[in-house]
Amino acid sequence: MKKLSFIFICISLFIFSCQKKDNKQKSPKLVIGIVVDQMRYDYLTRFEDRYGEGGFKRIIQNGFSLENAHYNYVPTYTAVGHASIYTGTTPNNHGIIGNWWYDKFLKKSIYCVDDKTYNSVGTETNKGKKSPYRLFTTTLTDQLKLAQNNNGKTIGIAIKDRSAILPVGHTGNAAYWFDNGENGRFISSSFYMNDLPNWVKEFNNQNNAKKYVSQPWNTLYDIKTYTNSISDNNTFEEKFKGEETPTFPHDLPSLMKENDGIGIIKETPFGNTLTLDFAKAAILGENLGKNKATDFLSISFSSTDYVGHRFGVDAVETEDTYLRLDKDLADLFSFLDTQVGKENYTIFLTSDHGAARAPSYLQSLKIPAPYFDAKDFKTFVNSITKKYFRNDELVENISNFQLFLNKEKIESLGLQKEEIINKLVEETINYKTIYKAISAKTLQNTNFTTGILNSIQNGYNQKFSGDVLLVPNPSTISSYYKKGGTTHGSGFSYDTHVPIIFYGNGIKKGSSKKKYEIIDITPTLSNLLHIETPNGSTGKIIDEVLKK
Repeated sequence: MKKLSFIFICISLFIFSCQKKDNKQKSPKLVIGIVVDQMRYDYLTRFEDRYGEGGFKRIIQNGFSLENAHYNYVPTYTAVGHASIYTGTTPNNHGIIGNWWYDKFLKKSIYCVDDKTYNSVGTETNKGKKSPYRLFTTTLTDQLKLAQNNNGKTIGIAIKDRSAILPVGHTGNAAYWFDNGENGRFISSSFYMNDLPNWVKEFNNQNNAKKYVSQPWNTLYDIKTYTNSISDNNTFEEKFKGEETPTFPHDLPSLMKENDGIGIIKETPFGNTLTLDFAKAAILGENLGKNKATDFLSISFSSTDYVGHRFGVDAVETEDTYLRLDKDLADLFSFLDTQVGKENYTIFLTSDHGAARAPSYLQSLKIPAPYFDAKDFKTFVNSITKKYFRNDELVENISNFQLFLNKEKIESLGLQKEEIINKLVEETINYKTIYKAISAKTLQNTNFTTGILNSIQNGYNQKFSGDVLLVPNPSTISSYYKKGGTTHGSGFSYDTHVPIIFYGNGIKKGSSKKKYEIIDITPTLSNLLHIETPNGSTGKIIDEVLKK
């Protein structure tokens, strides 16, 4: 009897062991990273009752949503956001400190992905001379390539070049972005290839961009139903050139000539739809999700940013863009179900930054919200150095709320650099729209663990950043936007609070109100994929998102 019991136990343990092996979570065949440019978190809640069941609601209800996720650095710009999402770290490590920034070695402003050592592919212009070489660390996509012995395909797609290039890191098979041109085409760089694949050429030959802008942009639904937005005709939005009012319908065919030709598509929701069309063509053309190794597709929807800049947070145009994007996402998810299989893909959706409400609109409600006048501030700064050091050429550059000193000039005059820096910190705080000022030396010698100075510190790169860093007042943006629209870049909640939603293979259903940071996405997915995190990663694994 004892012998039979022993045999029964052994058989049971063997069956249980086999079941555990069978139930082990299989890695997804395709990972899709979706970045919605300039998407504030509250666009999920504000338009919730208008979204369908197949887009945002599908991944929120069946995936895991982080409701209190934030960027943990300044500046909150597009290139910096995409780099931080995919490296799992902040600008002090990955080196992308802006879209453009002042290079204190070259003495000029540089663009984050410009690279003259490579050639354009798919266009005769210089718009393809790009690469990720200014990105210092590896990305999630790099690590996936390394873990799979360079197998699996990694492709980045966006209207913006920086949004296509930075997510796929240094080992991407391809990155494609939009070139306005005569017909509007997706192009690339010789960093990735010498010629466009046939499926890209076929897509470009269809002239889809031209088709989308051959019709007016009208609201998806009756304009009277857009009650989540302010009046369509208001003074807080920027008009398209040639329009008398910033109102629907926007007659795209007649507006093209004065508004960047076919490039006007970028500032409409149809730019997102075009991006979706191209992403679907990439999945089919590259057989993504059908290979032995895990593939990765990065999609950045850029048009939400262009629309937001022109029309602002509270515009009917912004609401309409998100309602249309919701339908595009539903189309994408349904397409993935069919082409890849519901159990074979994992998605994350987030944003590269939020946006401020138009100060003029906030002022109309008696909420403090000034504009920052860069020219006036430059005069103010030069007056400081003139007063205390008898020279108004000691500050070489002012950009991205940073001051770069003219070190050669200071040395030639026998002045002390630290004395000038301390005086600038002491005096610039007196400017009407400056909230805080801090020196690079303080950031190097002091550890700020919370608050806006912690965000400044995370965004400060000792090699590239300025000598004095400034924080404008809350809800302050450039006076450029006095004519309408808005922008982003601060460390305040309207710019830092963004959605993070995980969905699909290996992801639990649920939500969390705990505070997480944007740099936590990549360590979490690295754990899901059983790969090493990027070499500069400082984020943490969000354990509650993952199935055990």
